[in-house]
Order: sequence, then C-alpha cells, then structure tokens
Amino acid sequence: MSNNVKLDVMIVGGGMITNDLILPSVYHLQRVGVVGRIQVCALNSAPLKALKESRELKEAFPGQDFDAYPPISEPPDRMFPALFKERLAALPPRQAVIVAVPDQFHYEMVKAAITHGQHVLCVKPLVLSYVQAAEIEKLALEKGLFVGVEYHKRFDARSLMAKRQYALGQFGEFKMGEAKLYEPYYYRHSNFQNWFTCDKTDPFVYVGCHYVDLVYFITGLKPVAVSVSGVKGRFPNGNEGYLWANARIRYENGALLSVSDGLGYPDDAAGSNDQGLLMYCEGKDRSGMIQHDDQDRGVRHSYLEEIGCAGSRYNYVSPDFYRLVPWEGAGYKPVGYGYASVAASLETMSRIENETRSLPEELALPKRRERIHEVDQAGLLATPANSFINELVVEAARLSILADGDWVNIVYGDQPHVEPRKK
Repeated sequence: MSNNVKLDVMIVGGGMITNDLILPSVYHLQRVGVVGRIQVCALNSAPLKALKESRELKEAFPGQDFDAYPPISEPPDRMFPALFKERLAALPPRQAVIVAVPDQFHYEMVKAAITHGQHVLCVKPLVLSYVQAAEIEKLALEKGLFVGVEYHKRFDARSLMAKRQYALGQFGEFKMGEAKLYEPYYYRHSNFQNWFTCDKTDPFVYVGCHYVDLVYFITGLKPVAVSVSGVKGRFPNGNEGYLWANARIRYENGALLSVSDGLGYPDDAAGSNDQGLLMYCEGKDRSGMIQHDDQDRGVRHSYLEEIGCAGSRYNYVSPDFYRLVPWEGAGYKPVGYGYASVAASLETMSRIENETRSLPEELALPKRRERIHEVDQAGLLATPANSFINELVVEAARLSILADGDWVNIVYGDQPHVEPRKK
C-alpha cells in the first residue's frame, strides 16, 4: 500500500463497540498502510480516557495512538454536543467517518458526514426508517461517496458458505426459522440505561436486525410483515426500556422467522452472549436445514481468574468474531469476521479513492459511482442500496412493539413503506 493515499479516519463515539472492535481494527489498518491519522470524537472525555489507558490496546498496538476530541484533560462531566460537527468541518474531504453512536443519532451524523464530503461506515442499523435510508443512498451517490453498514455477520465464513449453497439450491427454499441474540445482563449497568428507552429502541432493533439481515443475505427473500412484542423493565437509573423482545417476520414466499433478543444473558454464564440461527428449508420430497451456533464454536477455556469481559472462569471462547492474536509484527493483530467487515469497508473506500485520485473530477465522479454500484450489486458489503429491507423491518418493528405486537405490513414498489395491518 506504499504508493496509495492513506485515509484519515474519524470515529464518532467512544463506547463499547469502539473499544471492542472498531478502534483495534482501525489501528491494525493504520499499521498495514490503509489508514493515516486517527481521531476519536465523543460527547465527553471519559470514554476517550478509557480508550487511551486500555492495557489491552497498548499491548496489542504499541506506539499507536489517536487524537481525542475533547482532550482527555477535560473534566469528564463536561459535555461537548457540537464538537462532532466542528471536527467534521475540519476533516479534509474524501476521508472516512465511522459512526458508532446510539441508533437514534445515526441519521443526523451520517447525513452530516456525507454533506461534508466523507465516506461513511455506520454501525447497524443504518437509520430507523426507509425514507432516511433512501435519502442517504441518493445523497452519497450524487457525491460519489461510499456508505457501508456494519452487518458483520455477512463476513462470517459460515454465512458465506450458506449463501453460496442456498443459491445453488442445496438446501431448498427457506420456510421456517428461529434466531436468538441475548446480550449480557451487565449492559443494563452501562450507558445503555441512558438511551435504550422504550421510546427510542428495543433489543430486536438493536441486535435482532443482525439475523434479519443475515436471512436476507443468505436467501434474498424480502420480509413482508413484522410483529414484535416486548417485555419492559427498568434500568438501574430508573429509566424504562424494553429489556426483552420477540419478533415474527413473514417473508414474500410465506416463510416465518422468529427472533428473540434481550439484555439478560447471565454475566456468570459460560459465554459473553447467547446467539444462533436455525433455518428449515423444503425441496422436492425432502427438507434441508441451516443451523449456526454462534455462541459455542467448539473452543472452551477455563481460566484461573475472570479476564476482561469473558464472563465466568469457564467460557465459550468463539475465535470467529473478534480476537487479538500474535502475528509477524509488533503487538497483536485482530482476526475474525468482525475485523474483516470493518476492514472491507475501509479498504473499499481506499480503493475508490486511489483508483480515481489522478483523474479530473468530471471523470473521477462517474468512476466512483461505478465502483459504488459494483459494491451494491455484489451484495457482500451492506450498503443502503442492498440492505434497505432492514430499515423497513426496523420501521415496522417500532410501530409493532409500541402497539403491543400488532402486525405491520411492508409494501414494496416505487415507494416502499410500512403500514399497520387492518384489523
């Protein structure tokens, strides 16, 4: 990559996903020549100070650092709500912005980044309505900017195998399925309690969307109706949220998928969460099955003491999503489909820029648009153009859960939209 222009990266949000996946992935991409300067912008200094003082990050990426906004010298209780826009305005055009903040802020931040001429990678879901997703897709394409959505399960080798074999007809047609993703109980004691409220989001929208995207990724079948019921509870600070949720999704071929989610997997249990997918399919006079146990992938450790966020001393240690391992360079490197997903988006941005940097703008813009269309059509990286069904499902889900599980239909055509089913 020595002859290529390196992309500066601005990460917005210093919370859990930045610590656990995004920053270490960007650090590694920096040392292999894809990324240049790194800055992390947050609402206050506390999470940035924690990132800079992380022992694990220091050991894995010796000598690497990021510019913190606000500086970590600022009092942790001082808030900087406008700093994101200030840093965005100072960023040279055609760099990379990674949006890693609560769901309800995605639209504003992604749109602002595009308006300022930046490529974007956003944690899932991209936005909370189809209209917003369509607006972002159009705006980004006009400017020749790539927008990726971090649905990392697409990069799991198991998912890629299933997608290929489903397309070859080796399973038959999807008819009935179950998915689950229960996150740890300790999430309730995190910053979640300040934003994960009933009026903003729920476990299905937050993590269940991963499996909705995955079933669509594997089968190509579009969801046509959604029903979501929730179980409310209170966070330690007293805020009320949906702490558990169960969704039913009907597909265009009549298939059904049940998705159960929650913030309640025991902190002391053997695994950092509980997740998996089971799909039954039908063919000529026989049935097929796809089953992914995404919690226990055959690696089990028993530690002398509890380590990090591993949970109990006896632990299901999946090596597939994200781990730091020795490599031929200094420190450690990230491996797994989580890293692969982040890397693929940033490498795509880099490739677009380096293929067009020597062209005059009247030639570079259509070339960038051509490359973006190619990514959309390939369907591996999630983009607004090839993952828009997720916004429709999320939009329908929020209407449904607030109506205690009423079915909400998804209507396609020239103007895709959702509408409550008539009773």
